[in-house]
Amino acid sequence: MYNIAVTGVGGGVGQSILKSLAETDYNLIALDSELLGVGLYASKTAYVIPYANDNNYIVKLLEICKKEKVALLFPGLDAELMILALNTVTFKAIGTTIVVSKPEVIIMADDKLQTYETLITAGVNVPFTTLAKGFNPIEKDFPLILKQKVGGARSKNVFKIKNSLEWQDTLEKIGKFISNYIVMEYIEGNEYTCGTINLDGYCKGVIIMRRILRDGDTHKCFSEKNEVIEKEVRLVVDTIKPFGACNVQLRIKNSIPYVFEINARCSGTTAARTLSGFNEPKMIADYLLKDIEPKFKIKEHTILRYWKELVVENDEIQKMNENNFLSNLEKLVKL
Repeated sequence: MYNIAVTGVGGGVGQSILKSLAETDYNLIALDSELLGVGLYASKTAYVIPYANDNNYIVKLLEICKKEKVALLFPGLDAELMILALNTVTFKAIGTTIVVSKPEVIIMADDKLQTYETLITAGVNVPFTTLAKGFNPIEKDFPLILKQKVGGARSKNVFKIKNSLEWQDTLEKIGKFISNYIVMEYIEGNEYTCGTINLDGYCKGVIIMRRILRDGDTHKCFSEKNEVIEKEVRLVVDTIKPFGACNVQLRIKNSIPYVFEINARCSGTTAARTLSGFNEPKMIADYLLKDIEPKFKIKEHTILRYWKELVVENDEIQKMNENNFLSNLEKLVKL
């Protein structure tokens, strides 16, 4: 049995990876930096680890991966991607493959202006994007989107601006931090989140999901088949050459897909894709560990997000707090 570790299991991406691998023959090790990271208590083996910006982060991860004989490590947080990408050789030396893209891919995907410049050069349809500082919109430019140039999560620090008055009000709100923002053309239309599997420099599969958002997270999604969108998504990943899972977000206007964001990792909708017949983590693991080519059959249906409570005994939390480790939970509850 191969051991697979998943980080960031307190968040949606990490939990989605855990859910996708839960019914497989892989043994899972859950990792999170928060004592109450919910995924820690839904796995048979779990560790509390340092934050990605902690000097001991890599040291502790190496220690766990060596002890648990981890074959694959899936990152669940954006903050971990770069430091893990810079240490893939070190982990490989102890037998652990990190499912993470190269540093240059992570940098490009995290920088909205660099994403625009890379994709527009490749012939991908992209909303017009420019630096916010020095940009003086005229009436025909509205509505437009103002968002952080680098980083950002969900809908935090994202502003939809409808007119000149709102533009001035937003500039006053941002103040001296305007240099950290870009302006993006607003595309009116359905929004899609698309998952891809990328191995040995090739895209091995694409799934397309239309989605409805709530507070920046996918609240409802609908798996669909669309050759036009798939062609555009394949052009994106063929251009940037990610490794493992890569998420492409876009909107449709006049039947044309406009790509506005790339996440070089698994997604919060990974579990929803698994329910639709496209299990990214399992297909990646099967290929890397068992040399099994990805196979999938996508079912078009509707998936509604549903909250589920997880009861954790206080003594289990106390043990985790004291040891930063739990194994073989007596009352394991699946997410």
